Amino acid sequence: MHEVFSDAIERLGSGEKVVVATVVRTKGSTPQKSGAKLLVREDGSGTGTLGGGCVEGDIWFAAKQLMQEGGGTEYREYELNEDLAAEDGLICGGTMYFLIDPIYSPDTYLPYAAEIDKAYSGSGAVALATVVRSGEKGHSKIGDKLFVRENGENEGSIGDDEENDQARNKAFALMAHGRNDYVTTKSGTEYFIEAYTTPPQLVICGGGHVARALASLAKPLEFRLFITDDREEFANDDRFPEADIIISETPEQALPKLPINPNTFIVVATRGHRYDNVALLAAAKTSAKYVGLMGSKRKTILIYEDLIRAGLEYDRLNEIRSPIGLDIKARTPEEIAVSIMSEILMFRLGGSGVPMKLDKKQIDRIKVKVNRDSKTFVEAT
Repeated sequence: MHEVFSDAIERLGSGEKVVVATVVRTKGSTPQKSGAKLLVREDGSGTGTLGGGCVEGDIWFAAKQLMQEGGGTEYREYELNEDLAAEDGLICGGTMYFLIDPIYSPDTYLPYAAEIDKAYSGSGAVALATVVRSGEKGHSKIGDKLFVRENGENEGSIGDDEENDQARNKAFALMAHGRNDYVTTKSGTEYFIEAYTTPPQLVICGGGHVARALASLAKPLEFRLFITDDREEFANDDRFPEADIIISETPEQALPKLPINPNTFIVVATRGHRYDNVALLAAAKTSAKYVGLMGSKRKTILIYEDLIRAGLEYDRLNEIRSPIGLDIKARTPEEIAVSIMSEILMFRLGGSGVPMKLDKKQIDRIKVKVNRDSKTFVEAT
């Protein structure tokens, strides 16, 4: 999405008009999820994606028509039936909902786009709520916006005071990891709210085999990567060529020197208990929302006792992930790294970690349907 805002800044800054189309929610199986964006320029070209295929083509065409006719913001529902999906070689059976937002004047969008662009660079998280459907009170109309900053300042409105307060609270909850949500208020006003912050950051305390395997996963997933280990032979560019920052010091010395924020994930995997407890305490004192410790349950219990004695608050202790990772019966460093990164992604993206396999009832219904269809076919012939 970052490229959409960068392009919007460039185009609007040069006096061009643009249309920003956003997936605001989905149901069922769809090629893209909420938050996906496409920017359409005056010349008909664009940047970003809504999932490709005829869905994107239709929204692209609608955006160009709006721009040509000078139309206002539109909300569209797009059902992906079997015939439509087959045209693109997809197997989808869901519905996508789009907000198509034409921007004719830089003043209405450029300041927001500029701050969102800065948020990606670490200048402070922000959020933008946009009305999708107005409610019974009539205090808002489609396209109205409320912009919220991390420091509590805000501009614009999506409704009355109660609705604006609700949106602000929602914004603060979403800012840590740059998530989005579709909200329906008591009055029936519906709005889509998106939060923006820095790219996710992974701090690995310890430069061992698991750290090495984790590092190879972090960069393809677009995490900034920071490594700390007081042993130079385990904290160097040759061992971690992917790292953005390497500090050859103990975690308690290194962590205060790193640009840690709520969208930072800290993994403590040092070389022993007497290092882990100090490192974990230092990690727990940062603003990182995710802090995890690698080790057994026995080791975790002993270290937690040390943390309580050191005065760590119960609520923060309860947030720590240890033993770290999802239970996939991992044994090798590479398997353990996959387990840890899977939990980090689940935490960051708001997943449940539950297997997505069809359950037995669904499979039984499929079997009954196929048998019924086969019987009907035989009888018809």
